Amino acid sequence: MTGDEAGANMISVIVAVRNGLPWLHEQLDALRSQECSSPWEIVVADNGSTDGTIQVAQGYAARDARLRIVDASRVKGPAAARNVGVSAASGAILAFCDADDVVHPGWVESWAHALSDADVAAGRNDTWSLNGTPTPQPAVPKPPPQAQQFGFLEAAGSGNMAVRREPFEIVGGFDEELQVGEDTDLCWRLQLSGYRFAIGSGVISRRESSGTLRLLMRSIDYGRCGPVLYRRYRSEGMRADPYGALRAWAYLIVSLPKLVDPRFRRTWARVAGWRMGRLIQSCRDCVFFP
Repeated sequence: MTGDEAGANMISVIVAVRNGLPWLHEQLDALRSQECSSPWEIVVADNGSTDGTIQVAQGYAARDARLRIVDASRVKGPAAARNVGVSAASGAILAFCDADDVVHPGWVESWAHALSDADVAAGRNDTWSLNGTPTPQPAVPKPPPQAQQFGFLEAAGSGNMAVRREPFEIVGGFDEELQVGEDTDLCWRLQLSGYRFAIGSGVISRRESSGTLRLLMRSIDYGRCGPVLYRRYRSEGMRADPYGALRAWAYLIVSLPKLVDPRFRRTWARVAGWRMGRLIQSCRDCVFFP
């Protein structure tokens, strides 16, 4: 295989990280154990870590020539870090995962299949294995819920997605002004530009914030992206769903007595944070996307 052929087939896995300890080891171990018929590499894009993340990554790089570390600290934020990682990557397929999650076997290989007839693809998420929650029956990893959450186009989460390099570069990559929702924004820009979206078979175990309060605050951050995206895409057909918001708030109020059950608190915090974030950002942006 020539160098040009290797680059055309190569899959670059980009791990954007800032203070990724203590979980970074698990993700890098899971990535290094992947088997893939195409050439592939790992690019760790460090966004200004201060906790020893760089030293840990350097230890892995010393043992595995497929792994490289790039300094992505100039602009803070996951979008900027991923863009720097892409600039340093060699592959025609760009796969993204987070430092605190764990990829399942076959994850890297899955993107070659998912993008055989598409330009951007989402993976499937196991949301229970790393979070101490009961395993659902059936235990089937699910695709990302963005289409249901926003009532608009499909989208992938940046912790479990892949995109072909050429479309990525044509639309300008991740928007570095966005601290959350940059993944949804990228997927929507690609689809509105005529590129094809697919759901792949690769699975990642996702790790949520520990503790109910931390999960609530993180969910508020995620929820705030809704009004921001609405301002950008309402002219393209994105619509608010006030009745859905009313149903969600009614659910939160009616289920308050269930908070005595520690197992239910995380579910409640996730939904409450999402809705609170939407209200907060709607007020700040003077839009109505509850």
